Amino acid sequence: MANTYSRIYYHAIFSVKNKDYGIHSTWKDELYKYITGIIKSNNQKVMIINGMPDHVHLLIGAVPDFNLSVLVKEVKCNSSKWINKNNLTKAKFRWQTGFSAFSLGYSQLPMVTEYIKNQEIHHKKRTFREEYLKFLDLNEIEYDIRYVF
Repeated sequence: MANTYSRIYYHAIFSVKNKDYGIHSTWKDELYKYITGIIKSNNQKVMIINGMPDHVHLLIGAVPDFNLSVLVKEVKCNSSKWINKNNLTKAKFRWQTGFSAFSLGYSQLPMVTEYIKNQEIHHKKRTFREEYLKFLDLNEIEYDIRYVF
């Protein structure tokens, strides 16, 4: 082929380190805009972003030559700096070290988009811990429970 045509989709999840100083509803939309800007500046596409006070879900449409780990590291580093610079939490804000990402096919996008969009509804029934372990299990990812959270 003369050109490369592709779109690779990832559902990424990462969480706040200190749950006492999480993402507050008064500034979460601004945070999500900031994160979206970081991802766009890396030539990737944010399909949807949402979360809860203790974690964030991202659906990213990516081109094949990008590095997801580098992108998530940049998002977490720069967004935590932004939160701290603007004094949005009482104590220093930090993200947990790791993250998870799951690849998706095009046909899965509507279902995952709805899932991310309706985080508040899902978390009335299930905690983040329960949700996260379910994702790991559904994707057959081996883990040691002592090192998940």
